[in-house]
Amino acid sequence: MSPVLQSPNSGPYTSVKWESSATPDPVSDPPRWKKVLYERQPFPDNYVDKSFLEELRKNIYVRRYSYWTVVFESAMVIQQLCSVCSFSVIWWYMDQDLLSPQKLCGVGLAFTLLGYLLFDAVDKGAGRKECGRTRWDDLKSSLVFIAFTYGFSPVLKTLTESISTDTIYAMSVLMLIGHLVFFDYGANAAVVSSTVSINMAIFASVCLASRLPRSLHAFTMVTFAIQIFALWPSLQKKLRAYTPRTYICVTFLFALFSVAGLLSISGVGALLFFLLLMSVVFLCPYCLIRLQLFKDNIHGPWDEAEIKEDLSRFLD
Repeated sequence: MSPVLQSPNSGPYTSVKWESSATPDPVSDPPRWKKVLYERQPFPDNYVDKSFLEELRKNIYVRRYSYWTVVFESAMVIQQLCSVCSFSVIWWYMDQDLLSPQKLCGVGLAFTLLGYLLFDAVDKGAGRKECGRTRWDDLKSSLVFIAFTYGFSPVLKTLTESISTDTIYAMSVLMLIGHLVFFDYGANAAVVSSTVSINMAIFASVCLASRLPRSLHAFTMVTFAIQIFALWPSLQKKLRAYTPRTYICVTFLFALFSVAGLLSISGVGALLFFLLLMSVVFLCPYCLIRLQLFKDNIHGPWDEAEIKEDLSRFLD
C-alpha cells in the first residue's frame, strides 16, 4: 500500500491522496524513438523515424575542377601515349633497316646525358642529397646494365624463336596497353603500380627486339626502352613539379615529334593518333567537368563511421 499524505487541518481520513503508479497514456504522450542501441524501445528493428533524413547531405566531398588545370594534368597521359608511339616508330624503322643501331645508340646516349644533367639542374641537386646517391653510383649502375644487356643480347635475339610472329605482336600490344593502364599518373588508385607498368613495357620491348635482324639491334632496342619508359618519365615528373612551363613546352615538342614520326609511316595512323591526343587534352577534361553537374552522392547516418583521430600511438 502506498504512503498516505494527510493535511494538518483535516481529519485523519478527510484528504487522502494515493501515489499514482499508472503508466502515461500512449495517446496523449507517445514514446519517442531514440537513435541508440543500448536501450529497449517499443519499435520494430526496421523502424525509421521522421528525423532519419534530417542528416541527409549531398555532394559534400565533390571536387571542383578548373578546365585548364585538368588540361595541364592530362599532359602526363600525353607523355605516355607519345612514348609508346615513339617506341613503336623506332622499332619499325629498325625492323625495316632504315635506322642503324649505331645511330640510335649515339642519339640515345646524347639525350640521356643531357637529361641526366638537366635532372640535377632543375632542383639544384636537392633530390640527390636527399637520397644520398652519388654520380659514381649512377655510373656503376649504368655500366652494369649495359654490360649485362649487351652480354645477353644474343639470348634475347633467340628467346622467342619458337613463338609465332603474330603471337609476339599480340603480346607486345597487350603489354604496352597494360603499361599505359598501370602507369602512375598521380592518381591514388589500387590499379596504379609503377613496377608492373615498367615490367610490362620492358617485356614488350624484349618481345619486339627478338624479331629484329641482329643481336646489336636487340641490345639497342632494349636500351632505348629503358631510356624512354624508365628514365624519361622521371625527368618529366621533376620538370612538372619545378618548371611547369618548360614541362608543357617539352610535352608539345614530344607530341609533335611522335605525330611526325608516325606520319612518315602511315598518314591515317598519324591522323587517328592526333585526334586521340586532342581528345585526351581538350575533350576529356570538358566531359569530366560537365559530368560533375550530374553527380548526386548522398551521405547520412547510414554511412560507416570514419575514425579521424590519429591512432598510430596504439600501434607502438
